Amino acid sequence: MPLNAGASGYGSAAGPGLSASAGGSESAPLLIPEPDPEPDPEPVQQWQPLTKEELEVAAGGPGWRKARCYLVLLFWLAWLAMLAVAIAIIVLSPRPVAPSLEWWQKSLFYQLQPDLLTEKQAGRSGSVNALCEQLPYLRSLGIDALILQGLFDKKASPLTLNGTGEIFGTLSQIQHLLAESNKADLKVVLDVCEGDLVGPQDVAENADNTSKLAAKHALRFWLEQGAAGFAICDTDVAYLGEVKCCSHTTLLEWKGVFKEFSSEEKERILVVKQTKEVLPPLKSFSQGNVTLVDMVMRSILPSSRHLLSAKKVADAIETLLKTNLEDIWPSWIVGGKASLDLKELLLVLVMTLPGSPVVQYDEDIVQAKNVSLKVSSSQSDTNQSSDTHTDGEKRSVAALFSTLSHSRAREEALLFGNFTFLPFNSSTDSSSSNSTLPSPPAPILAFLRSWGCVHFLILLNVGPEPHTLDPSQAPSLPKAGVFVANTRMDRMGSTSLDRLQLRPHEAIVIKLFEPGSYS
Repeated sequence: MPLNAGASGYGSAAGPGLSASAGGSESAPLLIPEPDPEPDPEPVQQWQPLTKEELEVAAGGPGWRKARCYLVLLFWLAWLAMLAVAIAIIVLSPRPVAPSLEWWQKSLFYQLQPDLLTEKQAGRSGSVNALCEQLPYLRSLGIDALILQGLFDKKASPLTLNGTGEIFGTLSQIQHLLAESNKADLKVVLDVCEGDLVGPQDVAENADNTSKLAAKHALRFWLEQGAAGFAICDTDVAYLGEVKCCSHTTLLEWKGVFKEFSSEEKERILVVKQTKEVLPPLKSFSQGNVTLVDMVMRSILPSSRHLLSAKKVADAIETLLKTNLEDIWPSWIVGGKASLDLKELLLVLVMTLPGSPVVQYDEDIVQAKNVSLKVSSSQSDTNQSSDTHTDGEKRSVAALFSTLSHSRAREEALLFGNFTFLPFNSSTDSSSSNSTLPSPPAPILAFLRSWGCVHFLILLNVGPEPHTLDPSQAPSLPKAGVFVANTRMDRMGSTSLDRLQLRPHEAIVIKLFEPGSYS
């Protein structure tokens, strides 16, 4: 077979990498190189945070500068708007304004009848000095003023008013007592109740004028000695005799004398002790609506020759709490006779009522300093606690008195806060109830003293049975509180009205607050 046979001959066989074309020869390369691959597209660059240098360059651009200015302006505008809203809320929101009180409206009065402090009755000449030594201690208890009774003979005429009778002693003793009281920062009000200060009213006009001049002379004398004022009864001629003819001449003249000795720090006052159910008019409309007296001393309990039962005491207190008082600053004293078991309860009531409290002499208080003073009170027949109380009970009475006086001095709610009577219904413990009682047990009496957001709840259990409080009768009250004082001074810390139980003859003072807060 020829070597160059047909197209399908030996030398023209096609194969991989070979060309079967006519021009193919053995000199052609057996492997044809593959073409070079096309270059890949440009790789995607991954995001990376700017470096410090790059950031500084970018931040200096005009866009970032505008954004920063807008953000700073927006921040300050929002801050100023919030400040303006806060100021508007504070200015427009209603808030109580503390009234401007005189010294006698803020004072705690302590009533003494030192008719046993004379050399004749006490057996030694230093009895007045013993009382003078006690004055700094009385001031430390929170007492601001003294009301001295029994200094003047009821039959003394105005001419001898500045000489005193034989009831208390000599003039020098009273002058020394007034001077020492002023040194101890204790003001002294002289009780001239039922004293004949204006002389007889059925004599000639000249003699009547002479008596009035003598009375004004006597007032000036004692005001010069440092007396802070005088207390008279609503049955005295000086008060009642002139009111009958609607002239009020005597009391207006007295007020004029007081102005001569009064100052902003020490205003001289006139107190009237109410003994009747209804007082005569207390203002003189003919002289420009002038108030004839500064303070009216009222009794919480009615006068009685016998001890009042717990039910009668509760009724008297409830009647008082529901009574709308006149527009004359009140002052409170226990007055009537009650069981010794109610002594601490009545003390709490006197110290927490609106007005100026008047506390009568109590040996349990003064003997805490271990100074023996034989001073009688107008209730000496019912106030024999020094013989019946133990040392621990005497200390608790002194602690109760001190706590109440200092709380009243620093708490606006107790000093001049609003008063609200609370109609609490109580549930008596079945274990202690007695179905043979002739009358139902005395209920729990309660009232609220409020000023702003501060509330003081005063609870009184006059009866001899324990009572559980029913707070559902006053659902708007906060349920949590803290004990301020109680009759035994053995309750401390926080409490809840839902689980509070009052013991027999117990009074409790609680400062209420919302849960999670304390004001």
